[in-house]
Amino acid sequence: MSTVNENNTHFIHKVIEEDIREQAYHRPIATRFPPEPNGYLHIGSAFAIITNAELARQYKGLFKLRMDDTNPLKESMEYVHSIIDDIKWLGYDPEVHFGSDYGEHYYEAAIRLIRKGKAYVCDLPPDEMARYRGTLTEPGMNSPYRDRSVDENLALLAGMRAGKDAAGSRVLRAKIDMASPNMTLRDPVLYRIIHAPHYRTGEAWCIYPMYDFAHPIEDALEGITHSLCSIEFKEHRPLYEWVLNELDINEPPKQREFGRLNITGAVTSKRYLRELVEGGYVDGWDDPRLPTLQGLRRRGFTSESIRSFFREIGMIRTSSTVDIAMLEHSIRQDLKPHTRSAMVILDPVKVIITNYPADKTEWLTVENNAENEDMGTRELPFTRELWIEREDFMEEPVRGFHRLSPGVEVRLKGAYFIRCEHVVRDVSSGEITELHCTYDPATRSGSGFNARKVKATLHWVSAAHGVKVETHLYDRLLREPDTIPAENADWQNRINPDSLIRLTGSIAEPSLGEAAIGDRFQFIRHGYFVVDSKYSTAKRLVFNRIVSLKDSWKGGKT
Repeated sequence: MSTVNENNTHFIHKVIEEDIREQAYHRPIATRFPPEPNGYLHIGSAFAIITNAELARQYKGLFKLRMDDTNPLKESMEYVHSIIDDIKWLGYDPEVHFGSDYGEHYYEAAIRLIRKGKAYVCDLPPDEMARYRGTLTEPGMNSPYRDRSVDENLALLAGMRAGKDAAGSRVLRAKIDMASPNMTLRDPVLYRIIHAPHYRTGEAWCIYPMYDFAHPIEDALEGITHSLCSIEFKEHRPLYEWVLNELDINEPPKQREFGRLNITGAVTSKRYLRELVEGGYVDGWDDPRLPTLQGLRRRGFTSESIRSFFREIGMIRTSSTVDIAMLEHSIRQDLKPHTRSAMVILDPVKVIITNYPADKTEWLTVENNAENEDMGTRELPFTRELWIEREDFMEEPVRGFHRLSPGVEVRLKGAYFIRCEHVVRDVSSGEITELHCTYDPATRSGSGFNARKVKATLHWVSAAHGVKVETHLYDRLLREPDTIPAENADWQNRINPDSLIRLTGSIAEPSLGEAAIGDRFQFIRHGYFVVDSKYSTAKRLVFNRIVSLKDSWKGGKT
């Protein structure tokens, strides 16, 4: 076990350091991440995973993954596999446990509590139980079934297990204090009846523990020392400790809470994510507009950028909201030093260099990364007919526009100066179809030419060699991303219609024709892109924009 480190200063460190000093545990420090497998993990989940995993690593302890799978109505192996996959992608390989494996342990614990007079079977209907519970300002009332005998309670619990009772007809409750100012301690439900097959245990059980009952038992069984939860579980801590105390657990684990992380512009409620997915408003759980880890991965984010993002935030005590620009800054910083640049025209218009030989192909040298010489160079074909961005030409330029316009010279990156001489339009639509230009052979890049200056450098692609690709540009999913939707949210009218723009006629330099799924590139002037993992094929290359080049994050607290 690690020795005390006085440099560790945040509040969770202090708890662990004190326990080490006092030799509170005669076992390794152990943390856990306990998701319910009823959906996909999101960026908030990653905060909890990394917090728990890094603390365990720091103290040379154990990090465990436990599926909180004690509700057969919502869970499936699909979610189990996705959770394990995401955690491994983040860089961790924890022991995997399942709460559904502990059925006999929950049942034995329930019997022990009944025999101690600390639990009873209650037949109050749910609405009556809520009324008996009282309010924040008024104490609750004892259930009329609270004083059942030990033998009667044991018999009724056995009947519940045997499937003799209808779902919702009765529950097992802890006997604590109906006048407690903490509502959680007002005889909380421990067990409920659910007649439904479980995805792992089948029909073995028809009674299932509530999370507040299962949680401390699972932690104790797995040797967890520090059960780190998000802040909303703080009021549940007394119940956690009550269960462990009444079960006489030696060296019981400690529950401690850290702040919940929210990100501007991101929907992190599992309920809302499920509505968006199941309602068909997004392209599944891995839609790149979602803050799910699967969505971020498909968008092109790296695991290192996620870890760096959380290192920058550090530990938080209360619920906090972080600007999404900070997450985008992390991925830019991760990609900038080692991502190869590429010339890709998203919305092309043709340029014909009228004084360049029609049968000539010239190979020009371009750097792979302007900030990293070690990444070398590549050769690009230059021909008479090229593609440039439509937005890089303006026939009647407005003030401040310095790119191509009639009579104005610009440089083509790594190539020559060109001047626009003539504009060709489609007769029926009036749309510009061609720009006839001339070039100056003396201005080839690297020739040392400096007789005159231009104000803009444009990227380009050879029309004869370019590869047709599809590009997806993303924006915030919701029109008003930082407002919480009301009950029964009208998603159809909340979705930002520009959250996904598909450009099917983009043209890429020929080297991208060999790009593989997951390859990342910096598209000059447009941002960082990744080959989409869902729709790309040998005949259809789809690139998702990870993030634009512009960085709006200025650092500091949000």
